[in-house]
Amino acid sequence: MTTPVIETVNLSVNFTLGAGLFRPVKVLHAVEGVSLRIQPGETLGLVGESGCGKSTLGRAIVGLQDTTAGDILLDGQNIGNIAAKGRAAARRKVQMIFQDPLASLNPRMTIGQTIEEPIRIHALRDGAHARRDRVNDLMEMVELPAAWRNRYPHELSGGQRQRIGIARALACEPRLIVCDEPVSALDVSIQAQMMRLFRRLQEELGLSYLFIAHGLGVIRKISDRVAVMYLGRIVETGSRDEVFGQPRHPYTRALISAAPVPDPMLERERRRIVLTGDLPSPFDRPAGCAFAPRCPMVSPDCRATNFHSLAAAYDHTAACLLNDEDGVIAATGVA
Repeated sequence: MTTPVIETVNLSVNFTLGAGLFRPVKVLHAVEGVSLRIQPGETLGLVGESGCGKSTLGRAIVGLQDTTAGDILLDGQNIGNIAAKGRAAARRKVQMIFQDPLASLNPRMTIGQTIEEPIRIHALRDGAHARRDRVNDLMEMVELPAAWRNRYPHELSGGQRQRIGIARALACEPRLIVCDEPVSALDVSIQAQMMRLFRRLQEELGLSYLFIAHGLGVIRKISDRVAVMYLGRIVETGSRDEVFGQPRHPYTRALISAAPVPDPMLERERRRIVLTGDLPSPFDRPAGCAFAPRCPMVSPDCRATNFHSLAAAYDHTAACLLNDEDGVIAATGVA
């Protein structure tokens, strides 16, 4: 197997809150022991409900969020061990596209200036003329007229602004792009256009994606492999067809059952899994499996066993003691 573009090893991100006089210190475990691999040209879909730590994990991989423990390897090299001078060059290879394109763009800068800025900062082209040509190429690459380079973000639609965000990320000539719910704020028809653009760019440039979303439809369309996240931990990982076709973790099954089906007949007849109770607090995790308080298939062993996040494996694995439908034990990463 080739060296992964990016690999996280037992990565954790904690936030300390409430420190002060008469206020006890609280530790929020946003990401806990996550190990993932993304191969060249591959799309890993990261799915989970809001607040599970998906965006925090993505920001940590890009370098926008400090980590508490664990390692991040870029092309097999630990980024934390790279000297400060070379760290910027390494980080350039991992870029991010944000959910809100308007908030991520400087309203005082033209489109051309926005795309040119990373080219100038990283000295990827020499001279103003070469940088201008590169900006024009990038705009055409994301299917925007180069003549729009002097427009401002407020003059564009949401989909057009997101294309500018993509062009800005591509300006750094990255190996991996972390896409943090990049189509969730767009109309359905625009979402389809953006998905086609993501796939075309991946084919032409050999890009890898970490595609973060809470919508299963988007993840199913674009992903090669899928990782399911719950309360800061990965609970299931596998190929797209395996995870959607034969989900092994009860949480994954609940997510899939909650997604609407376009066929009215199937929608009326299909079985839904309704989760009861609230999401446990990341400040005070329950003993054993974090999903146990809401799991419809919980057993006494689930509340007593300490589950770790899954290893960065490529087979279909789930952090669950329960048998799957074929009677095969699906538990991995269990202490």
